Amino acid sequence: MNNSPGGRLVLTHSTHIPGLIAVLDRLTKYNGIQTITPAVIGRAKGHSPRLQLKISVPIRGGFKLIARQGKTFQEVFIITSCQKDELEAAIFQAMK
Repeated sequence: MNNSPGGRLVLTHSTHIPGLIAVLDRLTKYNGIQTITPAVIGRAKGHSPRLQLKISVPIRGGFKLIARQGKTFQEVFIITSCQKDELEAAIFQAMK
């Protein structure tokens, strides 16, 4: 676990899925989350009526997430010491 009061949210892109940054900001408050970086944004085939955030694949030092809303998706990279189930619980709490 990290001893800092929270993780860091890296805002490198000018566009984000509406509502995503607020959720990611809440996620930075969880123990073990060091860095959250929203990345590539694109168009999805299906339609997701409300914001969804799912763990996609493990990456070195964390996980890649996919955020979806409407016909838009955005990749999010999280550097964390959390296990997958801990991160899923944190995401669930942050989405409330």
